[in-house]
Amino acid sequence: MQEKYAHKEVERAAHAHWNATDAYRVTEDAGKPKFYACSMLPYPSGKLHMGHVRNYTINDMLARQLRMKGMNVLMPMGWDAFGLPAENAAIKNGVPPAKWTYENIAYMKQQMQAMGLAIDWSREVATCDPSYYQWNQWLFLKMLEKGIAYRKTQVVNWDPVDQTVLANEQVIDGKGWRTGAVVEKREIPGYYLNITAYADELLDHVQIGNEKATLNGWPDKVRLMQENWIGKSEGVRFAFPHTIQDASGEPISGGRMYVFTTRADTIMGVTFCAVAPEHPLATHAAASNPVLAAFIEECKTGGTTEAELATQEKKGMATGLSVTHPLTGEEVDVWVGNYVLMSYGDGAVMGVPAHDERDFAFAKKYGLKIQQVVAVEGETFSLDAWADWYGDKQRGVCVNSGVLDGLSYKAAVDKVAELLAAKGMGEKKTTFRLRDWGVSRQRYWGTPIPIIHCEEHGAVPVPEKDLPVVLPQDCIPDGSGNPLHKHEGFHAGVVCPVCGKPARRETDTMDTFVDSSWYFMRYCDPTNSEKMVAEGADYWMPMDQYIGGIEHAILHLLYARFWTKVMRDLGLVKVDEPFTHLLTQGMVLNHIYSRRTAKGGKDYFWPHDVEHVLDDAGKVVGAKLKNPATSGDGMLPVGTPIDYEGVGTMSKSKNNGVDPQDLIEKYGADTARLYTMFTAPPEATLEWNDAAVEGSYRFLRRVWGFGHKLAPIGQLGVLADGVSGQKLSKAAKALRLEMHTVLKQVDYDYQRMQYNTVVSGAMKMLNALEDFKSDGSAADNAALAEGFGILLRCLYPATPHIAHTLWSGLGYAGELLDAPWPVADEAALQRDEIELVLQVNGKLRGSITVAAGADKATIEAVALASEAFQKQAQGATPKKVVVVPGRLVNVVI
Repeated sequence: MQEKYAHKEVERAAHAHWNATDAYRVTEDAGKPKFYACSMLPYPSGKLHMGHVRNYTINDMLARQLRMKGMNVLMPMGWDAFGLPAENAAIKNGVPPAKWTYENIAYMKQQMQAMGLAIDWSREVATCDPSYYQWNQWLFLKMLEKGIAYRKTQVVNWDPVDQTVLANEQVIDGKGWRTGAVVEKREIPGYYLNITAYADELLDHVQIGNEKATLNGWPDKVRLMQENWIGKSEGVRFAFPHTIQDASGEPISGGRMYVFTTRADTIMGVTFCAVAPEHPLATHAAASNPVLAAFIEECKTGGTTEAELATQEKKGMATGLSVTHPLTGEEVDVWVGNYVLMSYGDGAVMGVPAHDERDFAFAKKYGLKIQQVVAVEGETFSLDAWADWYGDKQRGVCVNSGVLDGLSYKAAVDKVAELLAAKGMGEKKTTFRLRDWGVSRQRYWGTPIPIIHCEEHGAVPVPEKDLPVVLPQDCIPDGSGNPLHKHEGFHAGVVCPVCGKPARRETDTMDTFVDSSWYFMRYCDPTNSEKMVAEGADYWMPMDQYIGGIEHAILHLLYARFWTKVMRDLGLVKVDEPFTHLLTQGMVLNHIYSRRTAKGGKDYFWPHDVEHVLDDAGKVVGAKLKNPATSGDGMLPVGTPIDYEGVGTMSKSKNNGVDPQDLIEKYGADTARLYTMFTAPPEATLEWNDAAVEGSYRFLRRVWGFGHKLAPIGQLGVLADGVSGQKLSKAAKALRLEMHTVLKQVDYDYQRMQYNTVVSGAMKMLNALEDFKSDGSAADNAALAEGFGILLRCLYPATPHIAHTLWSGLGYAGELLDAPWPVADEAALQRDEIELVLQVNGKLRGSITVAAGADKATIEAVALASEAFQKQAQGATPKKVVVVPGRLVNVVI
């Protein structure tokens, strides 16, 4: 065994051994308890980042430790390979997305393997592989049959220059991200999945405090985010009648404009109504009002999501139309509001400025009437400014509301519902913020939607026998729209399944959230060509532990839960929820340094080229270059002042990322893994610290050095097995006491996935081993062998390469990855002697050591005979001796 720790050799040899023994292949085994641990699959962007390293190391520690505890553990990996970034790269580099994607997968897989992750690569999936996405298509067709999938028109962002639909994140300040053209809103047909049919169940299973909740192993903050996104609301849906007619003389929308409100108690305070720009009343009014038509066109360049609408300026314009208040009979003006979405509810809202902050601001801006209809005792209403109590439904009672006056919120809502129902104008209704999932994307790199368009029969499903509809991999997007439109091979020979006449394929592809909504089930049966999932899913699902970033807390998790419920209802799986426990790991942060150039641009500098400037109190007040660096102003010399922006997420654009490959090359994968686990708890953010990385490397060198010192003893495994039969010295007993005490805590920390304290526990163990003064006896050697074996097993899940090498090199029995997890020996935890605090007249005067089982009389005798007491008493006779078992003895004189 070599003297110095050579991480490259250690890790290369460990990988070779694990590959040769196919160490991580997992099969179903009914004789063992199963545990399915999975990290969210990565997008193959080209390189791993430190966030990946942290995520996968958490998973790996969990998997390795549970395998040692006798569980059958599955840890698979795959690639979320479809999506827009590949198309953007194709446009930029002139290569097909397929080539770019597969090259990135190959490189990132090498990086993962270099990390020593215990991944069963026989289960690898790539969502761009036809053998995977054929099942997206198959299930989509099953959803069509059941009515879960359906076709309707949708409002989208349309780039008139690129002639393509843009995702919301591609619209920047109302313009296309690539062309800068003003984005239009258009209605085009697309496919939707009826996720709202599952809204109640999705909410029940996740809602905190709900007796039907099953996701108690999820963080509360994630459960609350899901609950808010689903957004169940109890309220009243009712109509404002009107006589507005279309060109044919028919009442528009049957002469009723419907709204939904959770504040029916404020109905007497309605002073206007607002409709979406696409609402039929808005369209009708705009036909004879060019100014309104122009405003509606302006609205169509805005956002299409609630989040965007919440932050943009609220604008409106009167339509010149009015509807009738269903209870008072008064005329209510109709406005077009840019903040009203046609896709939410009925595309219209009632405006109650006195009791809704958004409506208050809108009314103040356009000079609309504000009518108070709710009062709170002790508060005074004013038109000057909004006050939070205006919207308080808990304390408020109705005023200026006729028959509602004096009623509290719930009573008023019930009364309004009763009055509206009597007129046939409304009823109580439960609504959800959640909307059906639009899965059509007018982009190339995704799962083709298996539909054929026939002039005679319209949209016809592709026959199941013709699946998969294979996506051509030779397209190179050029930014001029979906290349599938022009791909002759994609449409060649396509005929209508109904009439056999020439037809064309659907060129829309599926939202990539479809790909990530069930990949974890495919891991269970990755090579099954006959079924989407089979017996493997029955064995492994539900997943026991899911690990990923908080940024996926809403849509990905929600869609995966929905997809699972659909598969259950179609008889494919037997579980209601896919993920039993969820861990959202914190982000990896690093310092950010920048400098404005002479032309107003901004340069970013690598942390290793910068040093902090500190004030007298040691606080960072700035930074300066410690190495020359290039910038937009040319080469900057050492000492150039630099702006310090604090810490933020690692980013290539800000030059504050750390390449895992560089880290592995310099220090080894074990150091990278150890550092990311030790520096912060898994859920907390991790602030990068180069000095701490060096510290982790030094610790591993110490572990290696201690192992090297033990090597001459030989066959440590045999010695460790015989430790309980040895007559141990006082020092050896103390060593065992420390090792098993720390082991007990480490075992507990593994159970709660607090891996930072696991590592600190391992460091305590090494300190104890290094401090032990061995006399070279067999008993002392046995204590050392046992102690180092415990350390290696505790450290192994975090640093598998060095632990494996030392374990096998020092003669411990069997493979470390299947070695039994160490259990704290209760006998070792029993002390022969204990130390008690000695007090005289209640004041600390020292301590005494007594046998662990000493009785009260013995403890009194030792205390009175002690040098500390004799010195303090100076011959005085004790009046009383108080013994607190296990803690102290107090002598009163």
